[in-house]
Amino acid sequence: MQFVYHERSKEPFIEVEGEVYKYLFRVRRFKRGDLLSFRNLRDPFLYFYRVEEVGKKRAVLKLEESEERVVEPLKELYLFWCVIDPKTIEKTLPMLNEMGVKGITFVYCDRSQKNFRLDFKRFERILINSCMQCGRSSLMSLDSLSSVEEIETKDLYILDFGKDIYKGNDEIKKILVGPEGGFSDREREIFKDLKGISFDTPLILKSETACLAVSSKILL
Repeated sequence: MQFVYHERSKEPFIEVEGEVYKYLFRVRRFKRGDLLSFRNLRDPFLYFYRVEEVGKKRAVLKLEESEERVVEPLKELYLFWCVIDPKTIEKTLPMLNEMGVKGITFVYCDRSQKNFRLDFKRFERILINSCMQCGRSSLMSLDSLSSVEEIETKDLYILDFGKDIYKGNDEIKKILVGPEGGFSDREREIFKDLKGISFDTPLILKSETACLAVSSKILL
């Protein structure tokens, strides 16, 4: 763990309880006098707190110092990801976060199951835990759109079969990845004038695999 998340990091004193308390003082065995690093994931600062009191269910920490320390990827990528099973999204989010994906807009495409409901609060908790592990200093942005027609297509690329093989020549900052089963003919017609890329493989990739593959090729 690179730091501890606390939404009130920056204030002179903070309290920790619940699962964070259990992890720090039952699992990691931190004690009074130890210095711990915290972030609020809203600003680029690392906040160093000294453990002042350790009770049975909570602890009080005092701010000692702060340091501006930005930990972000050198490149920028924003994903438009057609909605798939939320359980699969939850498993994939930490890996995309570690690679440095700036943000994701989930789009209900023609082949997305409309009964899938996205739990953004749960997604945020997953991303917070991922940031604590990988050291990233800001949260990935998340939102959703009800159809592909709502996507702002300026500078947008599309990942689809039959497009040019991606060789790293283009500077891609926004890309649309389809759902299971790919894009419908109607959607391909909508995006026929967009630049597109594909991978040099005869194999069919799952949607989440495609997201991970394109993110790693562009960002890493």
